[in-house]
Amino acid sequence: MVGDGARVLLARAFAAHGRAPTPDQLDEATAAYLRDYQANLAVATVLYPGVAETLAAMRRAGSRMAVCTNKPEAAARAILRQLGVADAFVAVGGGDSFPVRKPDPAHLSATMQAAGMTRAVMVGDHANDVLAARGCGIPSIWAAWGYGAADPGADAVAREFAALPALVGVLTARAG
Repeated sequence: MVGDGARVLLARAFAAHGRAPTPDQLDEATAAYLRDYQANLAVATVLYPGVAETLAAMRRAGSRMAVCTNKPEAAARAILRQLGVADAFVAVGGGDSFPVRKPDPAHLSATMQAAGMTRAVMVGDHANDVLAARGCGIPSIWAAWGYGAADPGADAVAREFAALPALVGVLTARAG
């Protein structure tokens, strides 16, 4: 049910229980959910295997990395801090950082600009990530370990986080 924002998640959850809330009820449920989410951001959240080591290695190798997420920016920053990887990223573009959100390529473009990047490779586990990358004219890597249902046509597929440096190298070389 996840992947398209809190409001869509809740609408799907209501539907799964045979309920059709009014827009006001959905607004109220979304506000309550977001309050709870903010209070418990990383309670049961852990990094996938190899994330910390791979991010550190990529940083040592000179990679500039940013996060482009539809989560609220403050929540994304708090999660990164709580997981101990915030320093790996030069920018965070949240769903409330700009007037648009993924899959709109302007969200990814604005995040890249905030990070001082003119070229990039997008890594994501949702079709919105691949669509945003395609709209920006940059390569994408499907994160097969994530929650997305199927590869939506990315330029490469990573089965584990540790595969990213090599894939990024190949796609960067290809892009010239």
